[in-house]
Amino acid sequence: MFDSLSTRFQDAFKSLRGEVRLTDVQVEAALREIRMALLEADVNFKVVKAFIDRVRDRAMDQEVLRSLSPGQQVIKVVRDELLALFGETEGGLRKDAPTPRVVLMLGLQGSGKTTTSGKLARWLKRQGRHPLVVSTDVRRPAAIQQLSIVAEKAEVKAYAPETMDPVARAAGALAEAKAKGFDTVIVDTAGRLHIDDELMDELQAIKAAVQPSDLLYVADAMTGQDAIKSAGEFNRRVGVTGVVLTKLDGDARGGAALSVVSVVGVPIAFVGSGERLEDLEVFHPDRIVSRMLGMGDVLSLIEKAEQVIDKDEAQDLEEKLRKNQFTLDDFRTQLKTIRRMGPLENLLGMIPGMGGLKQLAENKPDEKQMNRVEAIISSMTPGERRDHTLINGSRRKRIAKGSGTSVEEVNRLLKQFTEMRKVLQMLGQGGLPGMKGLPGMKGMGGMTGMPNLPHGAPGGAPSGGFAAPKKRKKGGPWGLIKR
Repeated sequence: MFDSLSTRFQDAFKSLRGEVRLTDVQVEAALREIRMALLEADVNFKVVKAFIDRVRDRAMDQEVLRSLSPGQQVIKVVRDELLALFGETEGGLRKDAPTPRVVLMLGLQGSGKTTTSGKLARWLKRQGRHPLVVSTDVRRPAAIQQLSIVAEKAEVKAYAPETMDPVARAAGALAEAKAKGFDTVIVDTAGRLHIDDELMDELQAIKAAVQPSDLLYVADAMTGQDAIKSAGEFNRRVGVTGVVLTKLDGDARGGAALSVVSVVGVPIAFVGSGERLEDLEVFHPDRIVSRMLGMGDVLSLIEKAEQVIDKDEAQDLEEKLRKNQFTLDDFRTQLKTIRRMGPLENLLGMIPGMGGLKQLAENKPDEKQMNRVEAIISSMTPGERRDHTLINGSRRKRIAKGSGTSVEEVNRLLKQFTEMRKVLQMLGQGGLPGMKGLPGMKGMGGMTGMPNLPHGAPGGAPSGGFAAPKKRKKGGPWGLIKR
């Protein structure tokens, strides 16, 4: 979602980098680009004006203009002010709440409340909690059944009484939680296509009955400023403690996220970045700002890796890497692991210096490429997957025919796999230059399973750690198979 905004920011900073001394004209030119980028991203115009004024006041300071690295100082000012836009409050649920905690999900119809309720339940379960979900949307057809299906997928219990009174359903769920030991109740409320008095009266009655500690407004990030206006109205009439931005992986311009705190006055609690139940993240302002400025987000990358990587498998893989015994079977397993972490395009943005690769259309990774790679490997015999050197010309023809690809594609995969083994062996024996000191890195510890992110990185290890590699020829650094 922030790809376009991130690109515009980095373009604006290019003119400042490397300058020994900055002039007022140069700073104003960069601020003009930043202003246009924010307005085009659908950030509230009043928020943009106040933001640019604060950045200008700090950037025009003589200590900044005459510093040894004025360009970096201006970037730091922009980073600090972006963080100020998001507020100082960290995302997630409130720290202090009675047991059982009650979370009320608010929002207009179609914003994703029901799906987000399931995602939140799944997130709480990963935290060791025992949530109970209940739907109070008795008007929308199949709304209650939809929540039951989502809850089943999330492996949590859905409270389903016979009564169709919204307040009674919410109160009954709270009583059920107290009686059976559930520590969290998630109440999925009804929505409308617009805000009306009947909806607000119903929400206020539910609020009075269950006394929620968290009132989360679920906003569709793709609706832009309309979502922010609705959130402000809900906050005024019912009270909102946090905002959940859904569809953050869409092609919307992203300005809604930058306007929430300033316009509504409540922090962003969670962001949804995909359709899977695992695709709900606690909102970390510093991490989002780092991604926007092209600095990556290694901490989120590690957290995603830890959720999908089995520790025993990671230790086995580390041992294989140290002994240079990494096989095509292991490679296929790692591809599946990476796919469970989410779209490759999103993962690229979390690696410092790699965000720019997403702009290279011909090198852009996609699911079809990975499917073809898996098909080629699956068409091999177990012996061929264990020892790729057995694959001669006739075997390559058989593999290509069995996988529906060409011999050229099979040859390219095998060549790049051989080159990748060299890179992975270096990682297994102590890491590439520039990777020491990252959280979770001790040789491969904590990040085992991640080296295959650059699964087609031919030509050996990059010399600058996470510095963005130069554009390569056929297939690109992230594509094993040429489109």
